[in-house]
Amino acid sequence: MTSTSTPPGLPRFNALEEHAALAVLREACASTAWAQRLTAARPYATADELLTASDAAMAELTAADLAEAMAGHPPIGRPKPGDPASAREQRGMAGASDGLRAEMLELNLAYQEKFGHVFLICATGRTGEQMRDAVKERIGNSPDQEREIVRVELGKINRIRLARLVEEEA
Repeated sequence: MTSTSTPPGLPRFNALEEHAALAVLREACASTAWAQRLTAARPYATADELLTASDAAMAELTAADLAEAMAGHPPIGRPKPGDPASAREQRGMAGASDGLRAEMLELNLAYQEKFGHVFLICATGRTGEQMRDAVKERIGNSPDQEREIVRVELGKINRIRLARLVEEEA
């Protein structure tokens, strides 16, 4: 999102009390450190400024902060019940065959066993097959490589969610 004007939801987000801003941000990303950094940097003049702050906060997250953020994400193919963001983001698995769903479950479990957390990918716009291929490719990574890939993927997810937040907060 590139914008020189202030989106309608941004002033509302900027005006939230600290506890409310933290709660809204924690819905976008479960990392307390990320949410605190974004809240502390308010007000934002533009959505781009908010997204840039999000990227900077992501770059500063520790391994523990990343683990906290990942804990807020369900496995691919099993969106959180009642969570429209999770269902929307994983839409590519909605029409997946039983075979692909079973394969993803098996791959998710193998990935989680190796790395100790869910397979995290920015699933928006990806097909079930693309997500399956990504987990197959990434399962061969070292834990350090995977942590940095997760950081990038989480950053993409956060950008999408923040853009929706400032658009929908009107």
